[in-house]
Amino acid sequence: MEAEKPTTMLCTVLAIDHTDFSYRVCSVCERTLPDNPTSLCKFCSVNAFNPRFSRSKRLFRLLMSIASDTKVFTVICFDRAAKVLFGCSADEFFDFAKFHPFAAVNASRILEGEMFKMTLSKPKNGNAQHLRAVQVIPLRSGFQPAIVTLRELYGVRSS
Repeated sequence: MEAEKPTTMLCTVLAIDHTDFSYRVCSVCERTLPDNPTSLCKFCSVNAFNPRFSRSKRLFRLLMSIASDTKVFTVICFDRAAKVLFGCSADEFFDFAKFHPFAAVNASRILEGEMFKMTLSKPKNGNAQHLRAVQVIPLRSGFQPAIVTLRELYGVRSS
């Protein structure tokens, strides 16, 4: 990839790490929180007694291997781009996966081999090591997000 300019390419998903697909953030300031469900945001905890401010939410963070016509990349796909792949919020997928323990594994299998037009950029954080997938556009006309296929697989109606 060239210097700092985002690059758009056609690529195929080779694999998705299904062991850690999301993380918790404060619903107000979106700062990262520990995975402990009772932990509060250090920055917003002043309002901890107000239920509107004491909530957390999950955002997607997918580690993926993709292949272009010339190279294999490891990329991170954050929430906005990952919602295109999954067709739901990270909270919704997390809740679905609680009742269907192999949902993350199956979502990874469902998306393997799919082709996308992806825009990749270098990370803005100097410590980060993987490219970022900032835009994901499915190329197959019959593409269905993973949650649609998972609901069919598990016989669950959409909520």
